[in-house]
Amino acid sequence: MKKHTLGIDIGSTTVKIAILDENDTLVFSDYERHFANIQETLADLLQKAEDQLGELTLCPVITGSGGLTLANHLEVPFVQEVIAVSTSLQKLAPKTDVAIELGGEDAKIIYFENGNVEQRMNGICAGGTGSFIDQMASLLQTDAPGLNEYAKHYKALYPIAARCGVFAKTDIQPLINEGAAREDIAISIFQAVVNQTISGLACGKPIRGKVAFLGGPLYFLDQLRARFIDSLNLKDEDVIFPQNSQLFVAMGACLLAREDKVNKTTIDELVYILDSLKDGISDETDTLKPLFETEEDRIEFRNRHYRTKVKKRDLNTYQGKAFLGVDVGSTTSKAVLVDEDGSVLYTFYSSNEGNPIEVVRKILKEIYEILPKGVELVHAGSTGYGEALIKSAFKMDVSEVETISHFTAAKYFKDDVSFILDIGGQDMKCIK
Repeated sequence: MKKHTLGIDIGSTTVKIAILDENDTLVFSDYERHFANIQETLADLLQKAEDQLGELTLCPVITGSGGLTLANHLEVPFVQEVIAVSTSLQKLAPKTDVAIELGGEDAKIIYFENGNVEQRMNGICAGGTGSFIDQMASLLQTDAPGLNEYAKHYKALYPIAARCGVFAKTDIQPLINEGAAREDIAISIFQAVVNQTISGLACGKPIRGKVAFLGGPLYFLDQLRARFIDSLNLKDEDVIFPQNSQLFVAMGACLLAREDKVNKTTIDELVYILDSLKDGISDETDTLKPLFETEEDRIEFRNRHYRTKVKKRDLNTYQGKAFLGVDVGSTTSKAVLVDEDGSVLYTFYSSNEGNPIEVVRKILKEIYEILPKGVELVHAGSTGYGEALIKSAFKMDVSEVETISHFTAAKYFKDDVSFILDIGGQDMKCIK
């Protein structure tokens, strides 16, 4: 009977499987995002393998940051992912001196020196990883492949922090609000990932010799890979980009399965157990109490908070002066049109869509289209992250820092206000 091995890599964002035959030849592989549906995604991938290869008896091993609990329920051996990827490199790319591997929420640098292996891995922060790239791409209204396409046509690099997504947004949003080219922001995001990986993991230890690039982000995003190569001053002969590099962790699990003589099972048996786990895997993790114990609690909370309402007035029946306030925040733009008594005539709230000037232009065009005869727009002001930009672009009468704007409004609606809590797109403010 043929001896096949199955490597299952349960990552933070993706599931990868690899099946090797008795000659360690890759006969099946697949790679899918799991969107938190790990068991279902894995079952689908295993079913694809069976549809292509037929029913197999194989030796499975699970690895990856999300694989330990599942391994216990499937009664399949678990190996740490750094061990798995090191095993793949020693078998499939033995000339490697240093390996850089990026995953969904982790990053690794592995040094091979004189037969010794030194492994460095990021801690609990996902800064500079695949999830970080996804998050930054969303600020430009695109995804990781879209970011890669933008980066191909860059002209300038900006300094962007990558240690934390919040820090990075703080750098990126002003660039967006100031009209920086998306191509330049995209390449700067990739450069930030490079800087974070090298500074955060290498910590001054040289990355030299033959360098292998592994993991999904470095496999699918050639512009990210190019930034690493350029930043490390690597020559072509020093770059190792092996075939199936995005699967090296799963393939390492396969190789370890053969070494450890793991108990055999079938794909059908694994899929059967996974189907029984679709309702979720219970573990010993402590959980918080729900915010509302009953539906009545939730209704009482909503009713209490909805007692105070802003006065509104129908714009179509209004005659007189109107006043416009525009708030361009870190991620959204808001606008309010009020009458002479402060009653709301019109509101607008939307994402900045990576171009706040166009969003405000849309707001103004919409207001002028619906403004009835007899209503005069006499005064306009801006606030928020883009207050100066919007004031300059649209000749606003005034601009004001957002804390003062917020306090002014709170004081207007509640004269005895003593505390303001404001949670925005990328900031929080407490005003006492």
